[in-house]
Amino acid sequence: PGAPTPTPADASVAPAVDASADASVDVSALARRASRSPAGGCPADMLHVARDFCTKVDRQCLKSEYDKANHITICHRFKPGSTQCVGPRLALDYCIDRYEYPNEKGAHQPVMVSFYDGSGLCAAKGKRLCYESEWTAACEGPGGTPFPYGWERSAEKCNIDNAWVNPSLKKIYSNDPALRDAELARLDRSVPSGSMPGCVSGDGVHDLTGNVDEWVLADRDRPEEKGRFSALKGGAWGHVRNACRPVTTSHAPEFTYYFVSFRCCKDPG
Repeated sequence: PGAPTPTPADASVAPAVDASADASVDVSALARRASRSPAGGCPADMLHVARDFCTKVDRQCLKSEYDKANHITICHRFKPGSTQCVGPRLALDYCIDRYEYPNEKGAHQPVMVSFYDGSGLCAAKGKRLCYESEWTAACEGPGGTPFPYGWERSAEKCNIDNAWVNPSLKKIYSNDPALRDAELARLDRSVPSGSMPGCVSGDGVHDLTGNVDEWVLADRDRPEEKGRFSALKGGAWGHVRNACRPVTTSHAPEFTYYFVSFRCCKDPG
């Protein structure tokens, strides 16, 4: 957070990619998936979201900042009510975990997990990773806001904007558990799930922006990106994107890092 994120292979800069204005979503494939979702309820530890979701929106940003370290523009405040749907709409019907994995209030999220790790851990619970569209819809809530809590970015609401601490890649990828765990503890700026009551969406989903980055399933194939079928949403505890629409696709699905985690979704019924 606050500095370019290196990959384990070459420690080169991997800037975040904001795909919020991406118009090439495979809507027909999403529609087929939604049409297969059976009607019904969700487990007690999950929330049911059924919504007409807009795949592409425009909003008026009133205050922005260009973050040189991460090569991204961060909007701090949007004009309330300025959301305009400029893309196809999609009917979504799914269940989503209230909290980051393991979906328990007060729990600490696992980090250093790959897309495949998250997929397997969700499957072990009879769930799956969320799709980009599902994650975004739950973040924006019924009000369609750019942040889960409203129209203005807030470090008081969610765990964001913590000072960047320079990581030792040698230590976090060490085969020595003691060395690795000590470095992860030094770097950790996360908070227990649900401990910031303001960081909740209109659907009741906690900690979607900030705290840890979350793996999701891509809504479309991206052969031009390292994240061809995987992506990261939400940003972590640093000074990064931390909004509902942006998505990072610059990391391969086997990527692990000290602030990367996930949550689960599933079809209802």
